[in-house]
Amino acid sequence: MTVFTSLQSVQAWTAATIAILLWFGTGRQPLDPVYRLLRSLAVSRKCLLFFLAALGILVLNTFEVKLENAYGVSYDLTAAMTGWEGNWHVWLQSRLSSGLLTAVCAFFYVVVFQSVMISSLGIYASQSGKRLYYAFCVALLVNYAVALPMYWFVPVNEAWYADPRIHFLMLDAFPTFERDYRGLSGINNCFPSLHTSISVTMALLAARSGIRRWAVFAWINAAVIVFAIFYLGIHWFTDAIAGVLLAMFSVYVGMIAGARAERSASSDPLYKTADKKAFPTG
Repeated sequence: MTVFTSLQSVQAWTAATIAILLWFGTGRQPLDPVYRLLRSLAVSRKCLLFFLAALGILVLNTFEVKLENAYGVSYDLTAAMTGWEGNWHVWLQSRLSSGLLTAVCAFFYVVVFQSVMISSLGIYASQSGKRLYYAFCVALLVNYAVALPMYWFVPVNEAWYADPRIHFLMLDAFPTFERDYRGLSGINNCFPSLHTSISVTMALLAARSGIRRWAVFAWINAAVIVFAIFYLGIHWFTDAIAGVLLAMFSVYVGMIAGARAERSASSDPLYKTADKKAFPTG
């Protein structure tokens, strides 16, 4: 079942999903949290610096694959890191494979993952306190800062590439994946799984947001994505375990940094003009 016919279709689905998630997470029309985020960036130097730091590491990630192809290491640690797992992906795919499940997993992997990431910025910037906004930016930065060197020096191939018995089911839903998306994620950029680490990071932070429905959705999203990375034939169990540990570390660092930034922001102009009415939980 084809879900995405081009990168443009991915972008269209992402824009629509972000709008829905902003409404779902705030209870307000989507342009309201967008405005609040932009206002925060405009009037608060601290909010802007944290945003630029997170954006910078994301931009750096877009160059990682090109640099790795040009100057990366020549060894392969796939067998050393994942050899103990066997071929359990084959069993999983043979038991559960279906067009609908493949489409759902691909949609969460490609669209919902990045939509939750972007929506989180708007939701947390819209809250009266900015601790989670700061924490999210720092946690995102830590995730990538740890993972990118690992991708360079600990090359682990995707499961389908390492074992021909494992099918790369993503191509059933996104036939142009290798052309349109591969530039963001190299074949050997498996350990740790950033889809796991960032999804769990977002769920852990959402659980602290006071917005119950957002927390529940974030955990569902994390569970679906962790399942999807296995079912689609991309990641190993080893990658996911490392991703969960990285998420816990990133959230720990992010919450400490967020608390310190919040305490030091009393003189920030944003705190003199911000709407102190927090979103209701539910």
